[in-house]
Amino acid sequence: MTRMTNRTKLLITVTAGALLLPVAALAQDAPPSAPEAAVAGDDEIVVTAQKREERLQDVPISISVVGGAQMQQAGGSQLTDYAAYVPGFQVDNAGSPGRSTLSLRGVAPIGPSATVGMYLDDAPIGSSGIYNRAQTFSLDLMPYDIAQLEVLRGPQGTLYGASSIGGLLKYVTVQPDLNSLSVRAGGEVFTIAHGSDMGWAANAMVNVPLVSDKLAVSASYSRRETPGYIDNIFTGEEDVNDAVQQGGRVALLWKPDSNLTIKLSGLWQSVDSDNFGILYETPTYGPLEPGADWLSTNSQLPEPFTSDFQFYAGTLAYDFGFAELSSTTSYSKLDILETSDASRVYGVIWGGLANYPATLHQKKWTKELRLTSASSDRFEWQLGFFYTDEDNSHDQIVRALDASGAVLPAFDPFAVVALPNTYKEYAVFGNATYKFGDVFHLTGGLRWARNDQTFTQVTQIPLIGLDTSGDGSSSEEIVTWSVSPQININPDTMVYARAATGYRPGGPNIALPGFPTTVDSEKVTSYEAGIKARFLNRAVTFNAAAFLLDWKDLQTSAAFSNGINGLVNAGTARSKGFEASLLLQPIDGFSVGGNIAYTDARCTETTDNCTDGDQLPNVPKLAAAMTADYSFPVGGSAQAHIGGAVRIVGDRISAVESSPLAVPVDGYATLDLNASLTFGGKWTLRAYARNLTDEAGRITTNVATVNPGFLSTVPVQPRTLGLAAELAF
Repeated sequence: MTRMTNRTKLLITVTAGALLLPVAALAQDAPPSAPEAAVAGDDEIVVTAQKREERLQDVPISISVVGGAQMQQAGGSQLTDYAAYVPGFQVDNAGSPGRSTLSLRGVAPIGPSATVGMYLDDAPIGSSGIYNRAQTFSLDLMPYDIAQLEVLRGPQGTLYGASSIGGLLKYVTVQPDLNSLSVRAGGEVFTIAHGSDMGWAANAMVNVPLVSDKLAVSASYSRRETPGYIDNIFTGEEDVNDAVQQGGRVALLWKPDSNLTIKLSGLWQSVDSDNFGILYETPTYGPLEPGADWLSTNSQLPEPFTSDFQFYAGTLAYDFGFAELSSTTSYSKLDILETSDASRVYGVIWGGLANYPATLHQKKWTKELRLTSASSDRFEWQLGFFYTDEDNSHDQIVRALDASGAVLPAFDPFAVVALPNTYKEYAVFGNATYKFGDVFHLTGGLRWARNDQTFTQVTQIPLIGLDTSGDGSSSEEIVTWSVSPQININPDTMVYARAATGYRPGGPNIALPGFPTTVDSEKVTSYEAGIKARFLNRAVTFNAAAFLLDWKDLQTSAAFSNGINGLVNAGTARSKGFEASLLLQPIDGFSVGGNIAYTDARCTETTDNCTDGDQLPNVPKLAAAMTADYSFPVGGSAQAHIGGAVRIVGDRISAVESSPLAVPVDGYATLDLNASLTFGGKWTLRAYARNLTDEAGRITTNVATVNPGFLSTVPVQPRTLGLAAELAF
């Protein structure tokens, strides 16, 4: 196994024309398309980027869509498996599903909260507060009940509010069908190179119309057991990073009459990882010890991770003819327990071991009312009100253990930190499009929001007699806006420009002398110009956008006194670049395409945390993907698909360049292949290979904080070969 060497660069060169990701014909509930490039050319793809249904090619925003069918066809199970198909989208992982950090267009979360908003259908998920590590705990939904992923680039503060300064990721789930009884069920087995066990997955979904044209329910369940492939050379254990994902969803759709629609849904998903999928290596990227496999760890204690997510939502919509009034209410609950081995940091104090469990508990209510005008060839508008209420607790403890793992009463607990906090936000917003004719349209939006937060920090280190606590509160009002003119050159070609703002909320610091009482919101102003075009009888699709984002009042951590940390606003940054995708469909059933993104994201002001000109962390300057797909009939009733994908992620850096913790992270390229055969529209057999060349790529590399003297790396999942079967009727 190697890092990105000449072998990788050769792979990039020779596979540019490889056959890629096929359309999954079995998925009647998702738009039939291949990741990113093929998606762009499908007339039937409808997105809700502007909170109304519109064709993807008609929206003056840079958007990518990945269909749930392709996600399943490729054998993926988390966001890192699909990110490279979306230009400008980077997903870093901390060693388990549910521990992902998202960035778009170089707006990396160098502060404590997320920069990419996340929605599940019509409701936001994840914390907006600054003390809940929202930048790390992004939801990784399994693909079986997903119709599509919509990725919106650039600030989305006008329609989607807080923490969407880089963009938005939206899960769109499969909705019940009012007329068709359907059942889908499938099983899958797969192997991962360097692991000794076989993985498996099982899925089932049923849709039942209870009253034709009026009432239907659907239900689904998925479970996936992924075997480990990292060995612990300290304990002698093999394949320590096993993980189990499982989840279910129930949905109801009721249309008592043609004007009234009622939707109810409940979703649950859990992740249970035996240990983080993190390997350790020397500062020169060598193995832990001579002769050791690259995929090795030396943790002295287990490092389990569990996540339990629940989501309940209800939507009531009534169509008055001139406009639709809709109301969406949601409740989500997230419980996380992660444990790190801190023996080499704290255990040396008492000559034993130490583990570091951290828990996060979040309860979040949201409410949104919208009045949306009917579609019009002249003027379309939307008015809305939004409210959210969060109650969060984030607790950390360092446990003192002896060499056998038993508690040492004289030292235990060594340290305790508690961070209870609340977040409430109210907002009103509006969006409108005026169509001066068929050629020129002008869209604009405005949002006013106010958030109120409370926060307490408790820090205890009994051994030295430290026991401090402090409370803080904050209130802030924010206005965001967007303006987007577009010119429709012909029905298939549109050029547009967009200027927009977004914000990541600030919040309270501890109210103690010498501390800034609050940290202000971060703000981003974005400028973008793009083209969406189809020509040669729609056999060619080309989309491109260039952008510049100015980012100010960056939130950074600062140490004050008595072991208490706080936040300050310090510095500015700029990200600029472009994205482009091309799709060729020369004959029915065959398509080939690709996308590329260039991003240059840097600090533009010297502060204690960043030097003017520093490259921002975890943002590749270049990223690309190449895709192709061939679908053809076999005999009289079977349909075959073959394809694959090349994913390319460029070099990055682990922290801002001037940081002593900055290390270079080499780029990588992976080759994915798959094929499927569907008989009579019911039985489908498929096979896939992810990372066929077993490329030793690095998703994330950092200086190890709990393992001094080493680097911690989350690797690209080694070569994965899978077989699956599904029955649909």
